[in-house]
Amino acid sequence: MSSQLTAYHAGPRSASVQRLVFFDLDNTLVDRQAAFAAWVTEFAEERGLGHEAVPWLKAADGQGHGPRDQFFRAVREHFGLAEPAEELWAGFRARMPELVRCDPEVLEGLSQLRASGWRVGIVSNGMADNQLAKIERSGVGERVDACCVSGEVGIRKPDVRIFELAAERCGTNLAAGGWMIGDSPEHDVAGGRAAGLRTMWIGRQQAWPTGEPHADRTVPDALAAISLLLDASR
Repeated sequence: MSSQLTAYHAGPRSASVQRLVFFDLDNTLVDRQAAFAAWVTEFAEERGLGHEAVPWLKAADGQGHGPRDQFFRAVREHFGLAEPAEELWAGFRARMPELVRCDPEVLEGLSQLRASGWRVGIVSNGMADNQLAKIERSGVGERVDACCVSGEVGIRKPDVRIFELAAERCGTNLAAGGWMIGDSPEHDVAGGRAAGLRTMWIGRQQAWPTGEPHADRTVPDALAAISLLLDASR
């Protein structure tokens, strides 16, 4: 497994922590943006909205960080659709798991982490039906020890309790630390830090928000993060 970790290394070498790592799901383990782009094209074509609808939908989506109920209410109003927003949202949740993909190298990396003694969990915000189906269909679920989805457990990142529950489901606790890896400065980095975890930010060439405390490491993608953890295990 190859990566360019040196170019993305940030911060001092961390003290030893237990081999426990949590990953975010969307735009961390699975390519949510590519799946959303495919969904947008289908959605616009099925309803005859025209190609000009595609950039509007992508902009309104906000990379998936905003509340989905608000997004679909805005979609319904903007395009004058007859279907209730709840029905549009339900259709989206049913289709997206069929569109998401996980890089085979990332899947192999997760398996290598567990073979190296790491306990691996997923901590994700979102509706249970949507996120759990993504985890299953992408093949990620077979390669982790546990999952915590906010819609299932009733707790959302950055609440520390969701990380505590994820650790419990992995058969351990947060007393000896671990890592949280994800693309959200608020939910993944700040939330992980509040839970006493080291953090890696999936930067994807984005600028870090001004004034926010930096993650312990910044890496371009999940594969680089996994490589860093595996290297530390050797």
